[in-house]
Amino acid sequence: MRLGAGPYPLADRGGSSRARLWAEILIVLGLSLGASAAYSIVAIINRTTRDQALSDQTATLNPSLSDRPIFDLIYQLMGIFFDLVPVALVAFLLWRVARPHLGRLGIDGTRPVRDSLHGVVLALVIGIPGIGVYLVGRELGLTVNVVANALTEHWWTIPVLVLSALRAGVTEEVIVIGYLFARLRDLGWRTWPIILVSAALRGSYHLYQGFGAFVGNFAMGILFGWLYTRTGRVLPLVIAHLVIDSAIFVGYPWAAATFPALFGAG
Repeated sequence: MRLGAGPYPLADRGGSSRARLWAEILIVLGLSLGASAAYSIVAIINRTTRDQALSDQTATLNPSLSDRPIFDLIYQLMGIFFDLVPVALVAFLLWRVARPHLGRLGIDGTRPVRDSLHGVVLALVIGIPGIGVYLVGRELGLTVNVVANALTEHWWTIPVLVLSALRAGVTEEVIVIGYLFARLRDLGWRTWPIILVSAALRGSYHLYQGFGAFVGNFAMGILFGWLYTRTGRVLPLVIAHLVIDSAIFVGYPWAAATFPALFGAG
């Protein structure tokens, strides 16, 4: 299905005012990726005002949270759970009585196999260029050394890393694509301004990794936003994100050992 450019009438939301709708958007983003963007902007200012070059700095995506394995596991699972609460919030806000209940978020569950296949193909299409953007950014000194996995090896390490990848895919695609597109359309925004704002937000909360990460994620956001306007389906985007992050998180130790010069492990 192709999403139209016109907004949903304000009357369809029980006469909610534009100011109230903006307040809702700011609250949702303030509880989730908007807060991440704010911290990330401060982080890049901090990084670029240090004496140490950006390329000599490190960002760790999945750090250990305790030196006691059982508490490390508990903290990891708690972090994943509470990071998904804003997703539950937007599902609550956009829930419809009629089926599909989450249709405004691009979720209907009618084509799980096709959506999954499309997601895997999309992951393959953007995965290699994404690695290329990271390596170019490192070469130009615009990107920090990203350590994707700093967890100690336990029986639960890989499942937790996959859950972490799922958290990222669900949170980012449901909120930055499904929710934000729906609410900005309610406000009367047209397609391309929504795509660009969504992509800019995606790039912003990756700025802590450096300017190369902003560029790569901004480009990914434009592609994902454009695809969403063409299909109206968010599940392929979640699957693609899950596949990419799972490969990065789980494969990092091998990549760091095999290519130490590229991943700062030597």
